[in-house]
Amino acid sequence: MSPTDPAPDRKSIPQVDFNLDDLDADEEKYLDFYRKVAVHEDMLVPLAEHHDGPHSYYVLFDRTATWGHPGMPQVLAVHLQRDHEKRTFSFEHAPLPLPAMAQSWLIHRGCPSDAIALAPLGPPPADEATRALELRLAGDGDHYAMGYSYTSDDPDDMVIVVALRALDERAPSPFRVVVEEVDTETWTHTLREGGFDTLGEALQWCDDRLAGEAGPLPPVRPAAAVSRPAGLPKAPAPRPPGRSR
Repeated sequence: MSPTDPAPDRKSIPQVDFNLDDLDADEEKYLDFYRKVAVHEDMLVPLAEHHDGPHSYYVLFDRTATWGHPGMPQVLAVHLQRDHEKRTFSFEHAPLPLPAMAQSWLIHRGCPSDAIALAPLGPPPADEATRALELRLAGDGDHYAMGYSYTSDDPDDMVIVVALRALDERAPSPFRVVVEEVDTETWTHTLREGGFDTLGEALQWCDDRLAGEAGPLPPVRPAAAVSRPAGLPKAPAPRPPGRSR
């Protein structure tokens, strides 16, 4: 079971409806959507969706991903735009490791941020720190590029690790690691973030966490830590202790 999969004793799992009846005039587009998104439609669980005229936005949990390549993202973001006059549609989609990242992807494509709240299907946030970080990821996720992710649905250690790179080169802690962990006893999840100076260090921490050998996440440096008065030369960044690769 994945961290975003509903608990066994929860209410019946909802089904997604893409509402594409009679929009098959462009057969190639229709088949492309079927191959990339709808081929396992009955296995896609809607975690959030919003409809605004011809546009529809979906955050979906893909229950088939657990059978695919190990570590693959299990959340799918889909944006549909229908043209009823021409009886066709266009679409964008992206597999992503965390629901908050899928929300951010959809918000960046025009979905109102207050219209794509997650349904209470998976394990809820364990604390306020988790809720705050999820809101921030959904709101400013387009400030980062994802470099790596791994989703483990091992029932003894349900964890998702994500390595991100800030698109602003001046950002403090330019490489981030976000970790979601599920407590199967309380059926809650936590989300935490750490900051790194190099991609190698971020990936090494991810490897160590998946092996169960990671230390605490290093804190993200505040923006004030890298600011300096105008006109002063920029000091070289100190190298952090430990190895990088």
